[in-house]
Amino acid sequence: MSVRIIRRDPVHSKQRTAVTLFRTCALALIATFGISHAAHAASAEEIKARGYITVATEDDYTPFEFVADGKNTGYDNDLLALVRKKIGVEVKQQVMPWSGILPGVTTGKYDMALSAVLVTDERRKTFDFASPTCEAITFYATKKGSSIKGPDDLVGKVVGAETGSAMLTDLKLFNEELKKKHGGSGIKQIVEYQSYPEAYQDLALGRVDAVANTQISLNSLVKTRPDTFLIGQPIGKPTYIAWAVKKGNTDVLKMVDAALLELRKSGEMYQLQQKWLGASYKDMPQSVN
Repeated sequence: MSVRIIRRDPVHSKQRTAVTLFRTCALALIATFGISHAAHAASAEEIKARGYITVATEDDYTPFEFVADGKNTGYDNDLLALVRKKIGVEVKQQVMPWSGILPGVTTGKYDMALSAVLVTDERRKTFDFASPTCEAITFYATKKGSSIKGPDDLVGKVVGAETGSAMLTDLKLFNEELKKKHGGSGIKQIVEYQSYPEAYQDLALGRVDAVANTQISLNSLVKTRPDTFLIGQPIGKPTYIAWAVKKGNTDVLKMVDAALLELRKSGEMYQLQQKWLGASYKDMPQSVN
């Protein structure tokens, strides 16, 4: 049976509890005040008048977005640097944890989630997506020496994923498939994390048996720590990663899409994909909406 549990770190538990409480209260305030005062979708004229668009980017999701030596780096940040040169207006960027990004776009605080957002049917109900930035599929990773040799071996195991992520959704759907296949037996526990580095730390320490994430991210993890981790097999279906706007925010979408499609035509996007993701995705559709 799949059970969602709340993770409590043995170290700095009071500090983490305070941070969690602060984040919860902050999100509640956004939900309370943001809905009643949500900004409408900015028109092209309004954007040009104010001279900028606002975007939110994750701070700890290698290789897409992370901070190194005090600087924002990774695939999406490099891509943003190129988009800035083509878009015609300033891009004001807020770097923050994943948990606040999509709610911030929903309430109108940010024009765009300039982050590695996995495109799903459920998210299409709330968001429109820019032209995709890469392909993606959910895999699992284990600690080296694990008894898990294939997806069916996740039965009875503890598996982690980031809270609110599409990879968590894939993991839960895969768990339902396992239970159908194995007479009701599935993953023992699904542990939700605020960030993937926490999940990887627990995997290394043996607190979870596996972690579900995109193949791209897990390849990066294994490349960085080959003596500790192994990438497993797919547990999700192929999809795409794209930047997201609130549904109906078409003018921002058109502005960003024009820049992204130019970068595909010039080959600059594919060069960045090869640099950060280890592959180039030249057969992506222009739109995933």
